[in-house]
Amino acid sequence: MSTNMEQYFEKYAELIVRTGVNIQQGQEVYINGASIEIAPLVRLVAAKAYDAGASNVHVEWADDQLSRLKYEKAADSVFSHFPEWETAKRNDFVNRGAAFISITASSPDLLKGIPSERISAFQKASGQGLREFRRAIQSDKVSWTVVAAAGSEWAKKVFPDVSESEAVNLLWKAIFDSVRLHDADPVQAWVKHNETLHEKAETLNSHRFQKLHYTAPGTDLTVELHEKHIWVAAGSTNEKGFSFMANMPTEEVFTVPLKTGTNGYVSSTKPLSYGGNIIDRFKLTFEHGQVVKVEAEEGEEILKKLVDVDEGAKYLGEVALVPHESPISQSGILFYNTLFDENASNHLAIGSGYAFNVEGGKTMSPDELEAHGVNSSITHNDFMIGSAEMDIDGITADGTVVPVFRKGAWAI
Repeated sequence: MSTNMEQYFEKYAELIVRTGVNIQQGQEVYINGASIEIAPLVRLVAAKAYDAGASNVHVEWADDQLSRLKYEKAADSVFSHFPEWETAKRNDFVNRGAAFISITASSPDLLKGIPSERISAFQKASGQGLREFRRAIQSDKVSWTVVAAAGSEWAKKVFPDVSESEAVNLLWKAIFDSVRLHDADPVQAWVKHNETLHEKAETLNSHRFQKLHYTAPGTDLTVELHEKHIWVAAGSTNEKGFSFMANMPTEEVFTVPLKTGTNGYVSSTKPLSYGGNIIDRFKLTFEHGQVVKVEAEEGEEILKKLVDVDEGAKYLGEVALVPHESPISQSGILFYNTLFDENASNHLAIGSGYAFNVEGGKTMSPDELEAHGVNSSITHNDFMIGSAEMDIDGITADGTVVPVFRKGAWAI
């Protein structure tokens, strides 16, 4: 590793710890999805966490080859069972107020060719086993962040026309650019960026839109918003009052729709990487909030199983706005990774809604949230719908129409 790269790794690890999860004295840290391929970065993150006052750093290592091997050769019963000790472990860390860091580095084609039944069975079992953990995450009970690292197979997918080493270097550069690491003070740059996003969220909140109407080629969709919806940005506060940044990078402002209020059809504009497979060029049709028709040119069976994971997977849980001229979009890079591609495009999510997107939602029980029209599911999957041809109108309760997006750009 070159001296220059080492310096960027140091800055990146510092940013993840200080801005991503904002480690406090005596706090524990849980690092998930740590591929053995990116072990140097994981070790740096652990070191920075200890330097910031962490009492313990627990790392869950992963290996793509072993993961693939398991899906190829393990018994069918393995994929429909999620171990109780895995559930208890995460819940224990939540109860002790740990900070959670997820590092994504895997190939988007990791499980290509694996029977969809195996993937679906595991997604359902893990979703049920991690239900309480995900509720803690989605209500901001604890600090959490999702970041990325340049795995070689992922890099070759993004940059197929160069050597593996060059592809990895190009992906690292793209990751560093996306998290503002080239700024003289990345931590302060994120403070300013967070303020800008929150200002846009407050503008949207001031309008109290009842509905959003999306129009674009292949899209004519009306999404009713929750009566007490709150537009937020990625900068959040946990139950102890400490700030954190849930996604790095992030360019979005988002809120929660009313579960039964989506009607029309919407077409994807970027591939969706799900369960180690690519779903592309797809269209979803909604009636009274529910997906009633699924079409896809690639990965249709996977997509159908995704919306059938449970009842809530057929409904929307998130509405997110991202201008087409966002820095990630303007990079011209298709990442095949939702963390990045969702920040290059307006997007929606099928599955569970975030409690913090509703007034008083953080203190509501799951049943109370459901009663208030917030969708509940064991899954939450974003898919990209934005383009330079997309218009969005905000419609207030009295029928006033306010342009929100025109030709993929903010109009509000």
